[in-house]
Amino acid sequence: MRQVRERCVWSQRITHRDLVPYLIEESHEVIDAVENGTRADLREELGDLLWQVLFHAAIAAQDPDDPFDIDDVAETLTEKMVRRHPHVFAGEVATTPEEVLVHWNAAKAAEKRTRTSVLDGVPRGMPALALAQKLVGRAAGAGIVPRADAAAPASEAELGDALLALVATARAEGWDAERALRERLRTLEDEVRTAEAGA
Repeated sequence: MRQVRERCVWSQRITHRDLVPYLIEESHEVIDAVENGTRADLREELGDLLWQVLFHAAIAAQDPDDPFDIDDVAETLTEKMVRRHPHVFAGEVATTPEEVLVHWNAAKAAEKRTRTSVLDGVPRGMPALALAQKLVGRAAGAGIVPRADAAAPASEAELGDALLALVATARAEGWDAERALRERLRTLEDEVRTAEAGA
């Protein structure tokens, strides 16, 4: 990576922002390899995703004001994982996955003490459906649970059918399903922040 950054004219000009589309694409290719690919596909796509991390770290290493490199990234990650696994690296006990989550969430909460809302830290660039799932979970922490008017699906397969039917309805009506969900999520965020302000 260092040689590519130093000797490739295209790579020398790339910024963190320029790499975002590639990071998104490579992440989706890993997901596709997990869901539909072979072991060789997964190995290749994980390498492509790792290249993105290395590329970002190489760009960061050249920052004149606040440089960091891949070793700094690895060190920060190691420190975080040690903190979040006290049942592995300290004297805590966790014998079930639920107990592991208790330790994980407690460590994460301690790390994020400066956050003022349950919505803080949710990346808004996520696809609308993934963002909706994340925000609905966070909203529940503020006592806001969006109501469902339609009959609830009884399985993931039925949920898939219902979602597909809604997208088909949107298409037939000339509506943008992604935009509609994002706009509704903005309203949900406003509801959560209003609830938090009144608490």
